[in-house]
Amino acid sequence: MWTYTPPLRDMQFVMHDVLGAESGWREIPAFAELDAGTAGQVLEEAGKFASGILAPINSAADLQGCTWRDGTVTTPDGYREAYRAYVDGGWAGLPCEPEHGGQGLPLLLNAAFNEMLAAANHGWTMYPALLHGAFECLKAHGSEELKERYLRKIASGEWLVTMNLTEPQAGSDLALVRTKAEPAAQDSFRITGTKIFISGGDHDLTDNIVHLVLARLPDSPAGTRGLSLLLAPKVLPDGSRNRIRCDGIEKKMGIKGSATCVMSFEGATGWLVGEPHRGLAAMFVMMNSARLHVGLQGLGHLEMAQQNALVYAHERVQGRGSAIATHPAVRRTLWSLRALVEGERVIAYWTAQLLDEAHHHPDAQRRARADGLVGLLTPVVKAFFTENGHRGADEALQVWGGYGYVHEYGIEQTVRDSRIAMIYEGTNEIQAIDLLARKVLDDGGARLHALLAVLEEEADAAGQAPAIAEFAGALRAQTAAARAATAALLEGRGADAEWPLRVADDFLRGLGLTLLAWAWARSARAALPHAGDAWFDDKLRAARYGVQWLLPEAAWRWSRVHARGAQLPAAAPAGHP
Repeated sequence: MWTYTPPLRDMQFVMHDVLGAESGWREIPAFAELDAGTAGQVLEEAGKFASGILAPINSAADLQGCTWRDGTVTTPDGYREAYRAYVDGGWAGLPCEPEHGGQGLPLLLNAAFNEMLAAANHGWTMYPALLHGAFECLKAHGSEELKERYLRKIASGEWLVTMNLTEPQAGSDLALVRTKAEPAAQDSFRITGTKIFISGGDHDLTDNIVHLVLARLPDSPAGTRGLSLLLAPKVLPDGSRNRIRCDGIEKKMGIKGSATCVMSFEGATGWLVGEPHRGLAAMFVMMNSARLHVGLQGLGHLEMAQQNALVYAHERVQGRGSAIATHPAVRRTLWSLRALVEGERVIAYWTAQLLDEAHHHPDAQRRARADGLVGLLTPVVKAFFTENGHRGADEALQVWGGYGYVHEYGIEQTVRDSRIAMIYEGTNEIQAIDLLARKVLDDGGARLHALLAVLEEEADAAGQAPAIAEFAGALRAQTAAARAATAALLEGRGADAEWPLRVADDFLRGLGLTLLAWAWARSARAALPHAGDAWFDDKLRAARYGVQWLLPEAAWRWSRVHARGAQLPAAAPAGHP
């Protein structure tokens, strides 16, 4: 009843027709020999792994969950075998450099792969989700000894990785972290403290787990400036067990196949990664990678919801003997899901493409430009996609009616699983504040105007084709609205410092919708030369539906950003009914 078909043709359309990936690869020496045919073969094999190995164990694992006993976690049936197939297939090191045992392929391909993994089995995907981010963090900040000992093991997937930030009193506010690290023998440290909500803190997929831990050294200053990053393995280099224990796992709303652990570090041995008191900067290498992957989870859930809703809507006959797929209310839901999926895929893959440029392009100016754009796009991808993924899955459930509320039909699990992505790796509200306060207003809007200029180039291109001129007009209206909203905030925030914080969520959604207008215009322009072909005509229909039915939301989002006089009431007293 619940299946996953990898959208390979859609993925390749975005990569090659919309984004011109192959010509971009030729500009980067590391990818110059990669062509569309080879990339297509990689995607095809990735799709077989996701649909043939991960998807079939998703529902059963949700019911079974993980088991904790005496500090040890057992994952659901089939997880170990799936992970062995993942490692044997070389998937763990897909974007890692060959000199460290990786495949050396673009992050663009890795993004498509991660979309498939999240769509097929979000719970299982949580275990290897941090591998690439941890690899980049350790490569950039680890000592030569740590890199020699751990990089190849991480790149190959032989050892999995965790990220230990959160504590009972320190969620989003890492300034409150209390975990301590005391100097010990041979440049090591003894780590003492408790971390919570640690994905994959313990499991039975690998014989070692590499924990990256934020802690305070004895001489650390207060606040986030005093945090250091340390590496503490489950199994020490001499083969002995480190003093790290899983004290339990959470009973959660969703992703029940993922072990969310309470971790105790009881004088555990660890080594410094990067400079003392500079741990957060090192950890952000890992977190920024994770935020793109979380955005892809939102896209994956949306893809699964629309795929299965479309199938069910054509099978379910209601009323005068017609499938409910013909009913206007259902058609509206199905087209909304499809337009969002197709637009978001363009934005996500463009972000990954820019990351490849930022890391590998030989031209320093191109690297800097790409890095600046990625900084703006990352919080939008994380927050906008995950909200749409959850809300879209919730709307899709309505297509099934009462059956959607029943586990065996699959969609209720997607609704539950998708909810966490709006919370972890920085809540969506924090992403909105980061976007508006730090990345738009703090530089006077310079980076935003650079992004909008790129989007306006597409409006100019689309405007040359009369058949899609409406896309150009819609996009120009959105970039103008974004500029006007930014100017108003820059002018007025001095007199009302809380104003940007009140409207940050609306600003992020407004910018997300602006990016969708760009993505729909770009997709329409790529599909237009093939007009008359049913598959490409559907691309045009989805893009046009998005502009006509979904983009109008942006108008009231931008209107709320301008509503300086709309004040929030003060917090109600504690205990107020």
